[in-house]
Amino acid sequence: MSTQTPESFEWTDLDRRAVDTARLLAADAVQKVGNGHPGTAMSLAPAAYTIFQKVMKHDPADPEWTGRDRFVLSPGHTSLTLYTQLFLAGYELELDDLKAFRTQGSKTPGHPEYGHTAGVETTTGPLGQGAANAVGMAMAARYERGLFDPEAPEGTSPFDHMIWAIVSDGDLEEGVSAEASSLAGHQKLGNLVFLYDDNHISIEGDTETAFSEDVLKRYEAYGWHTQRIEPTADGDVDVPALHAALEAARAETGRPSIIAMRTIIAWPAPTARNTEASHGSALGDEEIAATKRVLGFDPEQTFEVSDEVLNHARRALDRGAEAHAAWDKKIAEWRTAQPERAELFDRVSKGELPEGWQDALPVFEEGKSVATRAASGKILQALGPVLPELWGGSADLAGSNNTTIDKTSSFLPKGNPLPEANPYGRTVHFGIREFSMAAEMNGIALHGNTRIYGGTFLVFSDYMRNAVRMSALMQLPVTYVWTHDSIGLGEDGPTHQPVEHLASLRAIPGLNVVRPADANETAIAWAEILKRHATDPAPHGLALTRQGVPTYAPNEDAAKGGYVLADSSTEVPEVIIMATGSEVQLAMAARDALEAEGTGARVVSMPCVEWFDQQPAAYRESVLPAAVKARVAVEAGIGLTWYRYVGDAGRIVSLEHFGASADANALFAEYGFTPENVAAAARASLAAARA
Repeated sequence: MSTQTPESFEWTDLDRRAVDTARLLAADAVQKVGNGHPGTAMSLAPAAYTIFQKVMKHDPADPEWTGRDRFVLSPGHTSLTLYTQLFLAGYELELDDLKAFRTQGSKTPGHPEYGHTAGVETTTGPLGQGAANAVGMAMAARYERGLFDPEAPEGTSPFDHMIWAIVSDGDLEEGVSAEASSLAGHQKLGNLVFLYDDNHISIEGDTETAFSEDVLKRYEAYGWHTQRIEPTADGDVDVPALHAALEAARAETGRPSIIAMRTIIAWPAPTARNTEASHGSALGDEEIAATKRVLGFDPEQTFEVSDEVLNHARRALDRGAEAHAAWDKKIAEWRTAQPERAELFDRVSKGELPEGWQDALPVFEEGKSVATRAASGKILQALGPVLPELWGGSADLAGSNNTTIDKTSSFLPKGNPLPEANPYGRTVHFGIREFSMAAEMNGIALHGNTRIYGGTFLVFSDYMRNAVRMSALMQLPVTYVWTHDSIGLGEDGPTHQPVEHLASLRAIPGLNVVRPADANETAIAWAEILKRHATDPAPHGLALTRQGVPTYAPNEDAAKGGYVLADSSTEVPEVIIMATGSEVQLAMAARDALEAEGTGARVVSMPCVEWFDQQPAAYRESVLPAAVKARVAVEAGIGLTWYRYVGDAGRIVSLEHFGASADANALFAEYGFTPENVAAAARASLAAARA
């Protein structure tokens, strides 16, 4: 899509009429359903229209086009800001979809949803996360360029594109946006532009109730390029000034940009403008009719869109086709010049893995004591050379998380003084910003063409939780590396010892929590996660030990989420002991004690209950026969996960309270995580099953 320079910028009566059409469509849609957020969609209509019609490179006929710019509407409550532009530009939305706003099964839900509506790049709603998603997209765009076309002069590569985001007061008040904006400035993400809707209104009224800092000075301190534009004399957006600011932001390639745009919410509604009521309530029939009179529309009509306006706006399809054709020519030239990179691009864009990639996976020696976090680090370093699309890092805990895929290559911008700094580097330093790391990883996954992971301690997944939930909601293939997964971390004490976290994370629908028993299960888990990237996209959380655990012979059934690690001496086991992670060794020792007593005991390692539950019923029955009522589950966390697996006669060896600062072995012994206690629980379960 060709963009207009400030000198060639045109703003016609039809453009103005299209903007006013969008304002009134928003008002009518909210009025029809009886709920929603009309005010911001009305005041932002000129800005959104300018981005979609005059600035952004996109093709409404191909919303997934690799060469497109990305657009993020971070304040998802004003979803009509986006829906009206998708409709006008010729995406897959039509007028009936706007009329069905916020109703069951419509393409226009209350907040934009990725994968549900064409042209929606991310699900937004929880404020601040869209801003962080946009930062992740900008990071991914740079890494993608490094994969496929690193030598091209700036602005000449088919992989050069922009990330445009509208952000609100609410977004900028949320801490996650501060974390992400700080990282964006540090990374000098010159392909990122925030348009800040400075409308001075929140649900509780004037933002003076809670928000008075100078936002642009804050962003200047972050290292951003800053601009401000004021409204016209009558209170509307100054469109030529906005366009010039957007183009200046595009031209600033050494820093991310933010444009503070003062708007009047619900402009030009005669009495609702500049009121908190217009933020989240329908305007009412009389106010909408009055607004239509102000704008020269028929007050008796609803959802009025003239053919002339629609034909004018849908020229975006022609401009998109032109831009796409120009990009196709450029990518064809690149393919000819870079055949090996073109082959890599084709593989990566399909989500495929290279032939023989699993040969790089290490196999760990049986019997050795290895921490699963250490095993994960060795796996990443082994996979790095064969999977260039795999990158990631840690929230300043790389030495503890073992997440450094390449010590010689850090994802850092030109000008960074560190010797390993490389704008296309493999290892990401997210900083002590867990929440934004997760939201940025979502943005990286949404951007596509790479595979991202990020690490911290399991206990700090609390900081990340809402972004992890969004990973699951969007079914994004991001990998969380959560280490120090139990009281086994020892002396750092209860502030750092996760107790409720495994069960809490398993409660998130669509998130697969993987707690491998040993180094070989860790390798099999990583392989399964990589295989599922394209075929069954979902977020995964690896919960890994700080302390060493015994290594068992590799068993590929670990990829099924649960399997028989050691079977009973009897044809049918008398008791089944299930365990995860570092507690599997306790189950194995308890089995030996029970077998020595003549009790047939089976050990089931259950690294991922979500994977196990996806298996055919026959397989699950073969692992956990329904006829075996005596069961024990062992996990160093709350037992909430395990009640449905152990049944009425079952017993759970769990931790239902916080830990303490002490040696890990002492804590395990004090809290009952011993082979003797597990065996005693098995005997109790046997007695209950026989009663």
